[in-house]
Amino acid sequence: MTEQQRTIRPGQPWLDTDGKRIQAHGGSIITVDGVFYWYGENKEATTPDSDTWHLGVRCYSSTDLCTWQDLGCIIEPDRDDPDSPLHPQQYADRPHIVYNERTRRFVCWIKVMTKGSMMQRSTVLSAPSILGPYRVERTWLRPLGMDAGDFDLVVDPHDGKAYYYFERVHSELICADLTDDYTDVTGYYSTHFPNGQPPFVREAPSYFYRRGLHYLVTSGTTGYYPNPSEVACARSYHGPWQVLGDPHPDDASRTSYHSQISSVFRHPFKKDLYIALGDRWLPQYTADSSAAVEAFTRHFSPETPDHAAPMPELTEINTSIADYVWLPFRFDRDRPYLDWSDEWSPDSYA
Repeated sequence: MTEQQRTIRPGQPWLDTDGKRIQAHGGSIITVDGVFYWYGENKEATTPDSDTWHLGVRCYSSTDLCTWQDLGCIIEPDRDDPDSPLHPQQYADRPHIVYNERTRRFVCWIKVMTKGSMMQRSTVLSAPSILGPYRVERTWLRPLGMDAGDFDLVVDPHDGKAYYYFERVHSELICADLTDDYTDVTGYYSTHFPNGQPPFVREAPSYFYRRGLHYLVTSGTTGYYPNPSEVACARSYHGPWQVLGDPHPDDASRTSYHSQISSVFRHPFKKDLYIALGDRWLPQYTADSSAAVEAFTRHFSPETPDHAAPMPELTEINTSIADYVWLPFRFDRDRPYLDWSDEWSPDSYA
């Protein structure tokens, strides 16, 4: 057992209670019976010389958000079927789990990008417990007949209605109502933030609600290379949304402190603590965002025939050693900001 971590240190390697790197990328936190469960992509074998994209959805538990115990994979990879969306070589990303009080089941959605194409679809699972066992409800789902990229799931705490925010790939952001069991869309949806191409398309939507306002934090589309976040607010789930700008005021590199926010966690036992949970996918990449933005702009430009311009290869990508950047929001009236801190503690909040 390693020494327990008493604070959160953004951008530093984060070890579990066994002294191993935490592997819960692109995920979120859910609170069950007073215990925090942090889950995400298990990238321990996703090295530059490997054809493994993921090894399932891994989960950790904590009572203080600082010290985390490894509970293993709550959704195992399907190693036997190469055509399964959960096969280790399939590009399965960004699990999000919500609890359905009507069905008394935990529902997990996972984005899966088909290898060798831009097609992105969803797999949906459910379980009677946060730790499983999870059964597959739907595979290769194209919600609303659309390719669905990065996403977030939201449940209204008052009426239990659920919403699905997702990137309609390389186009716009969609807010879709979910069915009562949270495993599909109803067909009702709204469209937001239309953009013609990467890197301008908004992805990685992260939702939170505070004092009568709905917020969405999104990133641009530059792959694993970091870019400036953008936050917007609205009076309803379906908007209209008012863009407030980059919430990282001290970030001269315009890279969201070299991270990408995957979700925002509202601490259920603190008065006003909202935490941006970010992945530092490329911990050794310290450049500003300009080179990646320029390369993605050129590659996806309508003036570039068949996207002939090369995709950027600015650094070696090794997500097995990706780190995390967790920071608390500071609010100036209704405007949220993320200030850099080398070390902070949730205990300092009332």
